[in-house]
Amino acid sequence: MLDIKLVRDRADHVRERLATRGAGDETKIDEVLALDAELRTALSEVEGLKARRNAASKEIGALMGQKKLTEAEARKGEVREIGDRITALDRQRAELEARRDEILLQLPNLPHASVALGRTAEENPVIRTWGTPVQHPFKPKSHVELCEKLRLVDFARGAKLSGSGFLLYTGWGARLERALIQYMLDLHVREHGFTEVSPPYLVAEHCMVGVGQFPKFRDQAYAAREGLDDSSLGRLYLVPTAEAPVANIHREEILAADQLPVRYVAYSPCFRAEAGAAGVGTRGMIRVHQFDKVELIKIVKPEDGYAELEAMVGNAERILQSLGLHYRVINLCTGDMGFASAKTYDLELWAPGQGGWLEVSSCSNCEDFQARRMQLRYKDAEGHNRFPHILNGSGTALARLFVTLLETHQQEDGSVVIPEPLRAYLGTDRLVP
Repeated sequence: MLDIKLVRDRADHVRERLATRGAGDETKIDEVLALDAELRTALSEVEGLKARRNAASKEIGALMGQKKLTEAEARKGEVREIGDRITALDRQRAELEARRDEILLQLPNLPHASVALGRTAEENPVIRTWGTPVQHPFKPKSHVELCEKLRLVDFARGAKLSGSGFLLYTGWGARLERALIQYMLDLHVREHGFTEVSPPYLVAEHCMVGVGQFPKFRDQAYAAREGLDDSSLGRLYLVPTAEAPVANIHREEILAADQLPVRYVAYSPCFRAEAGAAGVGTRGMIRVHQFDKVELIKIVKPEDGYAELEAMVGNAERILQSLGLHYRVINLCTGDMGFASAKTYDLELWAPGQGGWLEVSSCSNCEDFQARRMQLRYKDAEGHNRFPHILNGSGTALARLFVTLLETHQQEDGSVVIPEPLRAYLGTDRLVP
């Protein structure tokens, strides 16, 4: 959530930064300011009325002491009227605050000044690339062909179980998926200093609001119902990413300065309805409703936010480098950024069988945007409560990592060579038809 003080004091700056996203959200600032002005007027009037009521109450006491009962009763009537007015203003104030905050919850974060201006993914600047595209001496197969020949994924039976966009990993495919998850968790814990957590896969609505999934992306969420109790529908939601529970672990807490930075890593399946998303329902693993991901979360002091973002990108890159995969790092432009992000880097893998790039990691600094929504603070050296920066990153996501690994390391005989770091986890160095 944007800082209302920032909106008040630097409204033109807020409008300008929102306008760079190209979604028209800057037009809502005037309504926010109008509601905020009404709210502050009501607050001021309430404070004045409370002062009058306190003064009148003291007068009543004095009049009662002087046995001036008629005057005291008259003043009591005035106090009751003041109380009724305060009650009405409190109700009005609550309504104004709710309307103002409802709009604020719908406004995205302000892009950082270093983010490139642009409207579409085609305008995202490439920051760097690593490795070179593998040159197969044969026409590379797609991951669909490889999965079927190696019996790694049963697409037809996955669809039979749950519909299009769901996968059934089988045999070595299930083992490879598990090996990738285990390898990434171990590397982030042992080499990068993250603390592993295993969160619930169902979260309450306030967690979705806290990370900025709601209200904007409510149409992409899977809502749960408890048995036959219709009233419970939407009380809990399947996680779209482990960010939803993990970033909220310390919600409504005040952390000590020496507790920062907090670094968590977690595995979870991710569930995304992605209403209207192009590609859902086609064969393959590029866009699915359920996929696995290892997520990185950092809670850091504001002055460390962007250094920690660069480090997080490096943590995700380490995974891809160790698996011998060609990738590039791009900086999302203002029009392509996520709702809660102030700055985002995407890592995209080259998939030979697709002949294109696939995003497998998105690393973002949300600054204090999410911390405000979840009321997470820390006490600084001067004893002041401040909002920390919250960062999230994929370290990394599957199934696209699975796709590119197969397509990159495939051999002419239809086998797939397993990268060295995975061999101990998988128990083999090659998948053979």
